[in-house]
Amino acid sequence: MFKSQLHNILDSFNSISLNEMDRVKLMNRVEIKYVFCASRLPELMSMLKESYRVLEMDHIRFFPYCTTYLDTPEFLFYTQQVRGKLNRYKVRYRRYESTGTSFLEIKKKTNKSRTIKWRIENHLKPDSPDTEAKSFIRKYLPDRLPNLQPVLINSFSRITLVGKEINERITLDFDITFASPYGKISGLPFLAIAELKHEKNNNASPFGSAMKRMSIQPGRFSKYCIGSALIMDMPRKNSLKPNLLLINKIENEYSKSDRA
Repeated sequence: MFKSQLHNILDSFNSISLNEMDRVKLMNRVEIKYVFCASRLPELMSMLKESYRVLEMDHIRFFPYCTTYLDTPEFLFYTQQVRGKLNRYKVRYRRYESTGTSFLEIKKKTNKSRTIKWRIENHLKPDSPDTEAKSFIRKYLPDRLPNLQPVLINSFSRITLVGKEINERITLDFDITFASPYGKISGLPFLAIAELKHEKNNNASPFGSAMKRMSIQPGRFSKYCIGSALIMDMPRKNSLKPNLLLINKIENEYSKSDRA
């Protein structure tokens, strides 16, 4: 399986601590996403070890995360995203399972195609955000919205890379699972999602060059929208059809590699 190979390759990377990563928070950034077969992760990582350091905590180099997305009863944020609206928002709780730390995060995609993120340390209460969380949401969202509720839970493992010579950060997510608050689950063990995060578009990115050599193209892909479409009967699913077809293609590729 690719995970044992991945462990071996990660051991060859120089490491970076969480405190050292503060210099590349990139809360105002350009994001480029790539979706590909998880079995290709070892090949990709072997091309990156000279240019990046890997986040390490307590001798661990990939970590479990859990994200809970919030939305209105009418799924306003989902609808804005599948329509491609700019100046749109996403509200979520991100829990770092290895430390138990949880943040409430608001992400804004601007009309310049930049991503701005704000966050506070906060834990999701059983039914809805608490008073501090509601105040934080009101501060950054442009309009008064109905009470936001949890609508989708996304679990995954993540590797984080930081450039040695270039100010950029890479996240690589796999072991991806979606669940509704009511228990319906959809797992995508064959899928990997990489995200290149940097201050501005940079043609000299070693990661971008590696993806070109592997013939993996960047594209639009939202975990929130895809997970919602897989779990629930959502409107505008046709807008997501290219991504859903890509997922089917990657699943077939993974099945073939697993049999090889």
